[in-house]
Amino acid sequence: MENKIEITENAQIHISNIIREDSGKYFRITVLGGGCAGFQYKFDIDKNKKNDDIVFKTEKILLIIDTTSLELIKGSKIDYVKELIGS
Repeated sequence: MENKIEITENAQIHISNIIREDSGKYFRITVLGGGCAGFQYKFDIDKNKKNDDIVFKTEKILLIIDTTSLELIKGSKIDYVKELIGS
């Protein structure tokens, strides 16, 4: 499977607004052990890239993810939706 993460246009817009508000540079995804399905997904805004990070550039954001986390979520799609119960 290709080392690719797809981020929808809606998600990119929402994330880019948060990055701008937090004066960050990168949107970081980290996969941690634990949670109901065995994993927890952590999303952060970061100003710095680490040595083992892989950078994905989209039209609106820079995504960074460490190599271990990438192995667990490669091929995933990230979306942002607003519904009555939240966003």
